[in-house]
Amino acid sequence: VIDTAIELVNAQRDAAEPELVADDIPLDDEEMYELISSGETTGVFQLESEGFQRILQRLKPEEFEDVIASVALYRPGPLGSGMVDDYIDVKHGRKEAEYPHPRLEEILEPTYGVMVYQEQVMQTAQIMAGYSLGGADLLRRAMGKKKEKVMKKQRQIFLDGADEKGVDPDKAEEIFDLMAQFASYGFNKSHSAAYALLTCQTAYLKAHYPVEFMA
Repeated sequence: VIDTAIELVNAQRDAAEPELVADDIPLDDEEMYELISSGETTGVFQLESEGFQRILQRLKPEEFEDVIASVALYRPGPLGSGMVDDYIDVKHGRKEAEYPHPRLEEILEPTYGVMVYQEQVMQTAQIMAGYSLGGADLLRRAMGKKKEKVMKKQRQIFLDGADEKGVDPDKAEEIFDLMAQFASYGFNKSHSAAYALLTCQTAYLKAHYPVEFMA
């Protein structure tokens, strides 16, 4: 769809105009974000459903990071848990961002205190309990699959690691439970970013070249 729309645009451009190239479509275009925020997203990759359109009207994405997050958040788990409402309320200043621990502020600040991505679960294990990246990935997988035996073992590894880093045991338990809750919903950020790139490219074409895009 993107290739065909761009071919149609380039076929009609003035000779002096530069060719439109998909990879050159800007990710900071105001009209593109206005279109996404309006919910008028029929034909826009990933954003077509009525429910998603309502979320976009409330969220009002203003930057690429917001689009990445919206793609990750619009799934049954996050919607049912209230995570989406928290994200929207903090983004628009109706609520203060809450962080499970001061050390986690840096990794959770871009998502307003909400653990949206699997990568954030892994980073939490690294920061709070000294996990290696490989170990953090094993933990993420165990949490995602809810394997009770493995989870019990991982809980102890996490608590021991957190203790070595001087984290209060009750707080470490609380953070482990929070990670387990989010890991079952968490979406892979690299997948979400790839989807969001196509979302922005199709939204840009619809905003600036609606005839060619809808054709």
